[in-house]
Amino acid sequence: MPVEDDETLAEILDYETIAVVGCSSTPGKAAHDVPKYLQEHGYRIVPVNPTAEEVLGERAYDSLADVEEEVDVVDVFRPSEEVAGIVEEALAREDVRVVWTQLGIEDDEAARRAEEGGLLVVQDRCLKVEHGRLK
Repeated sequence: MPVEDDETLAEILDYETIAVVGCSSTPGKAAHDVPKYLQEHGYRIVPVNPTAEEVLGERAYDSLADVEEEVDVVDVFRPSEEVAGIVEEALAREDVRVVWTQLGIEDDEAARRAEEGGLLVVQDRCLKVEHGRLK
């Protein structure tokens, strides 16, 4: 079951490095403004965007598999139908602890696979909103 309780959500918010899959270089888009907010609140943001060289002053990677540094949380700003592939990439890494899908993004089957692989899953919630509410 995806994480719903505030205690676990607050624990997830203690992690430091967040890979943002679908991170946008366009101000005004949630996929830009949410990671910018998180970066401003001390999180290490690792943008994953194959069409950008750099986002928010950080090197952008083409895929989660290409990220060279350790990642705690994978924050997904991609359509629900892409979540399964992102979960597979997260499971192939040994560092990822959480897959978090933003508002309106859900894939129950992918969530189940992630949980079976030992990952925590948060679906259909905004990291910025939860941070503001719990921190």
